[in-house]
Amino acid sequence: MMTDFPYTRDLVLVGGGHTHAILLKMWAMAPLAGARLTLINPAPSAPYSGMLPGFVAGHYTSEELYIDLVRLARAAGARIILGKASHINRALKQVHVAGRPPIGYDVCSVDIGITSGMPELEGFSEHAVPAKPLDDFARIWDGFCKGTGDAEVAVLGAGVAGAEMAMAAAHHLQSLGRTAQVSLIDRSRALSRLGAQARKKVLASLDALNIDLIENAKVLRVWSDHIEIEGRAPVLSQLTLGAAGTRAYDWIAELGLALENGYLRVGPTLQSESDPSIFAVGDCAHLSHAPRPKAGVFAVRETPVLFHNLRAALTGGIMKEYHPQSDYLKLISLGGKEALAEKRGFAVSSTMMWRWKDQIDRKFMRQFDDLKSMAALDLPSEHTQGSEAHHGPICAGCGSKVGRGALAAAFDHSGAAREDVVALPGDDAALLQMGGLRQVLSTDHLRAFCDDPVVMTRIAAVHALGDIWSMGAAPQSAMVSLILPRMSTDLQERTLNEIMQTASDVMTEAGAQIIGGHTSMGAEFTIGFSVTGLAREHPITLAGAQVGDVLILTSPIGTGVLLAAEMQMTARGADVARAYARMSRSVAEDAYALRNAHAMTDVTGFGLVGHLANICRASGVGAELNARDVPLMDGALELSEKAVQSSLYPDNLSDALTMMNAPETPRGRLMLDPQTAGGLLAAIAPEDAQKAIAEMKEQGINAVQIGRIIDGPIALKLIE
Repeated sequence: MMTDFPYTRDLVLVGGGHTHAILLKMWAMAPLAGARLTLINPAPSAPYSGMLPGFVAGHYTSEELYIDLVRLARAAGARIILGKASHINRALKQVHVAGRPPIGYDVCSVDIGITSGMPELEGFSEHAVPAKPLDDFARIWDGFCKGTGDAEVAVLGAGVAGAEMAMAAAHHLQSLGRTAQVSLIDRSRALSRLGAQARKKVLASLDALNIDLIENAKVLRVWSDHIEIEGRAPVLSQLTLGAAGTRAYDWIAELGLALENGYLRVGPTLQSESDPSIFAVGDCAHLSHAPRPKAGVFAVRETPVLFHNLRAALTGGIMKEYHPQSDYLKLISLGGKEALAEKRGFAVSSTMMWRWKDQIDRKFMRQFDDLKSMAALDLPSEHTQGSEAHHGPICAGCGSKVGRGALAAAFDHSGAAREDVVALPGDDAALLQMGGLRQVLSTDHLRAFCDDPVVMTRIAAVHALGDIWSMGAAPQSAMVSLILPRMSTDLQERTLNEIMQTASDVMTEAGAQIIGGHTSMGAEFTIGFSVTGLAREHPITLAGAQVGDVLILTSPIGTGVLLAAEMQMTARGADVARAYARMSRSVAEDAYALRNAHAMTDVTGFGLVGHLANICRASGVGAELNARDVPLMDGALELSEKAVQSSLYPDNLSDALTMMNAPETPRGRLMLDPQTAGGLLAAIAPEDAQKAIAEMKEQGINAVQIGRIIDGPIALKLIE
């Protein structure tokens, strides 16, 4: 979270629909000074509905179907909150998202689409898949297509969307060589909203694909392997898809806003008729001045008006009005690479129409690929020696840490010896001994690599507590150290509420109490914690590793390259989201399972190799590390193959070369990748290791053996 201007207003976008996606692209090109932009969406990506039939038909991959909202938010300078909105408190101007503090807003825009009304049909929720929302549908269809043998598919709802889905499914299954029986079922007349000419052509395409069209059918119940229809034989179906009965999300009805059949009523300015601080667009909105059917073309064309009016609402400017066209071109996929174009009753179908539709859809998606990455600062023609190696942006993926070499030199100064301070060479935490009490102390902070203060706070807290847990100690207390970017008093209060509630939740769950802290304002968001813990009689340190011990790692590695790539907008948003989730995970259960370890550390800025080297130095032993056994985060290896590195990597490599040869492969280089809030690395006896791995497996933790401790010299052997 970094800005050249103080934040004074919060603009919150609820939902990553088509309108909001394009708006983010526009915002990236023309941000508004003083506005903090937030996007709330359940997933890190959003499917483009225009390409869904092509995806079902096998013409597009799942990656081509999705808009990467994480990359888009980075380009727009927006914070992205991955969660599902469940309520808007208009009195307090807060959006509620499960599992986190409310998000305050001054202006809010809603673009959440629609959901299926078909769960009301008996058996539908248990045995069928609605087409809306698209995320689950796309995943389930992809899995179904990987099966073998005869395929029986039924589509409920014979409107345009249902017919497209049925034709696409039949085409793809047949192209896979599977015998497919696809049924298209409707309670009335199929394709009733199409003109006569277009309807005739679509019916002909259904027939050509041997799709069984069942009209005027009253579906009684959906079963796991068939559909029960009144007065008809059962329709066999291994996969039942729902393309009818769409409706607004239930929570919209609880907002106290003007509605039309559950949809938010908006006027020409796209503002709610009840609350001018709330806008609504896309399928979740009803244009009270010009009602139109739910279609993506209207959502896309609302964007320039919404972009202007949101800025006007934040600046006190003059609003514009949106007046949709009376009719629009319909492009309907016919299964294979053929499409039908229809407007004003005239219809034509051909492969050329499909190529036209394909060009339109791909052009729409390309606009989200053409995003500017975080460029390195231009180096002046006259500069000091060595500037070339340090002029790029600082990578927050390693918490903007200083390398081990500089740290070792700076902290290699022995102060006055105290009897109550226990010397622990190499350990990040300190140990104080006062009578029978042993207290562990540590401090750590992170420069924000994620603009969501809740995610950042959770990761920073887990990161700091790692030093306590890795010594086998129980967290006791914490003090917060916080730098906020410049913002108004109202936004300070909103942000601090999010941060402190999250910090309190994490520390309370860990068994610790927040006892104070310090806040200030600066150029960017930075958060850290000073933590204490109570240790048992013999805390686990770096110095206890024994020859014959095996090495256990409790979490995959790769956060450094993933977050470095995210800053450059070259990482997949889904991979980044999974990395955030990994970094947010407490390692308290890991530490308990490894309570019999001889030596242990959390894997953070020095990378896996660096922290293992610290164990070797402190214990006076050597080690073998098998890189092939080390689990990697999704996307990390692919990025390493592209030579993506954290800015701390050169320092980690320099230190590693004192212990081993340089790694030779992309996987080997990841062993030096600096981590944030990483898992635990333990040296433990083989018999205890198996028990610990089994204990963690019961808790859903996939700990693995990655090497072993060997007799000296003090060195590290990397097996690639």
